[in-house]
Amino acid sequence: MRARRKNELPVKVCACCQRPMVWRRRWARVWDTIQYCSERCRRNRPAAPSPGHMP
Repeated sequence: MRARRKNELPVKVCACCQRPMVWRRRWARVWDTIQYCSERCRRNRPAAPSPGHMP
């Protein structure tokens, strides 16, 4: 397998800050589950509405 160039790497958008995050080798096994670019964004993620709460 040949090495990829940086502009060929997959990109996702962080669910919290909406910044693009580029694939990292350490994320190879969990890339499909990654949602946040950092611990700070993961801690400050938007609160999900409770299932029984209807406005």
